[in-house]
Amino acid sequence: MEVSVIGSSQVKTELAYRELGFCNLKGGKAVISSKNRVCVGRSTGWRKSGIRFTLRATAAIQSEQLRSDSVSGRSTRSKSRDNVRLFVGLPLDTISDCNAVNHARAIAAGLKALKLLGVEGVELPVWWGIVEKEAMGKYEWSGYLALAEMVQNAGLKLHVSLCFHASKQHKLSLPEWVSRIGESEPSIFFTDRAGRQYKECLSLAVDDLPVLDGKTPVQVYREFCESFKSSFSSFMGSTITGISMGLGPDGELRYPSHQRLVKSNKITGPGEFQCYDKNMLSILKHHAEATGNPLWGLGGPHDASTYNESPNSNNFFRDHGGSWESPYADFFLSWYSNQLISHGERLLSLASSTFSETAITVYGKVPLMHSWYKTRSHPSELTAGYYNTTTRDGYEAVTEMFASNSCKLMLPGMDLSDEHQPHESLSSPELLLAQIRTACRKHGVEVSGQNSSATGAPGGFEQIKKNLVGDNVVDLFSYQRMGAYFFSPEHFPSFTKFVRSLNQSELHSDDLPEEKEEAADSLRVSSDSVVCMQEA
Repeated sequence: MEVSVIGSSQVKTELAYRELGFCNLKGGKAVISSKNRVCVGRSTGWRKSGIRFTLRATAAIQSEQLRSDSVSGRSTRSKSRDNVRLFVGLPLDTISDCNAVNHARAIAAGLKALKLLGVEGVELPVWWGIVEKEAMGKYEWSGYLALAEMVQNAGLKLHVSLCFHASKQHKLSLPEWVSRIGESEPSIFFTDRAGRQYKECLSLAVDDLPVLDGKTPVQVYREFCESFKSSFSSFMGSTITGISMGLGPDGELRYPSHQRLVKSNKITGPGEFQCYDKNMLSILKHHAEATGNPLWGLGGPHDASTYNESPNSNNFFRDHGGSWESPYADFFLSWYSNQLISHGERLLSLASSTFSETAITVYGKVPLMHSWYKTRSHPSELTAGYYNTTTRDGYEAVTEMFASNSCKLMLPGMDLSDEHQPHESLSSPELLLAQIRTACRKHGVEVSGQNSSATGAPGGFEQIKKNLVGDNVVDLFSYQRMGAYFFSPEHFPSFTKFVRSLNQSELHSDDLPEEKEEAADSLRVSSDSVVCMQEA
């Protein structure tokens, strides 16, 4: 496995620290300069933290020269045949609601630092609610085009995530015109048993219904993708190398089954089935009638737990004697999961056909619903749409669908280990990850990865490395996500150590030309400008 970092790893790490204003290292810890602080970028993205780092133009210029000379004049000692491409996610609010680049100076400095470390590229979330905000077919790409140019100028690659969902937590909405339609026709949204709508993405039941001013969501998504392809044609295949197609909540192929989980130290419940909007109920009703069991089409399981209850609090998910093993449950869970897979087929097929003539790889994200994995019924997976139990593999059909569309599969949670999960949750992210990877290997689907914890899971870096070596072939790893904490002295040194530990092709200090070592050691900057990065 290899992360392509050319040049002395130690020199490059020090250059990256200087790029960020970690002016010297004392006892292995970064120390931040306090001179000439200038605060910019007071957006919702990086508020409260006050993490400061230095923009060092001279260091950037000299380090670029060092890197260029190293590439042209020196060769690496050895290279591994397995190459993991390392990306870092940009902030969710990189582009503002009014289509400007938020905290642009901070991002520019961050891009330079990542380039110095040998990171291949960055991942950029592109929000439907920003680009097509005001009216259907009225696209505004200016902010994203400016950001793509910044990435290109930094010499990095760009992986784009097309986000057809919203994020209430980060104040990112669906397009205004879609929200207005939803106010008058709430059945376009997923609905739970209590009648509460989830308004951060559209229900998959309306994919092919003309609910958006006479057009279907699939038609609208396709036109959005076509506009993106046309607008970014000059970046396609050169700067932009991959696209993740948004498939549901948080971009993942799943139902919003955990939408009302409480934020506390309580154990995560099983979630709830999301099949109660009128369109889902209509599909269920017709399916039940077609199979000769009309009474099975009246709704979801009546004896299932609610969002935060223990799976054993009601009968449906109970390990022994639970109704999840009944003929009705098999009927319902098969239908529920097949609806999700069909939705994934529609959107991945759309993306594959749209970008088929470009040098772009299409990805889709599958969730890691690992809570309660050690039970027999796997309730968190069932409510999310994955009919996976101890007696049935729910990922075979999913990976087969990815394979049929020549798409790669993105898996989050590669930083999570079993030993750090609450014992009471009967969770196993490691076993679930292994199961999904086995299904991917069987159907020839390449796997890419992400971490799940923005603030660092316990032992996260070691767990990520474990998931990137040996037989765990990974096409791309996207580390989430740039921001104040990412570049803080508490985190950034650990991240650089992680990058260096992945690198199997770094030059040793005696591989560098003597004059370049001296140049690196003598880097000094006469004046600093400091950016105050602010975190949500």
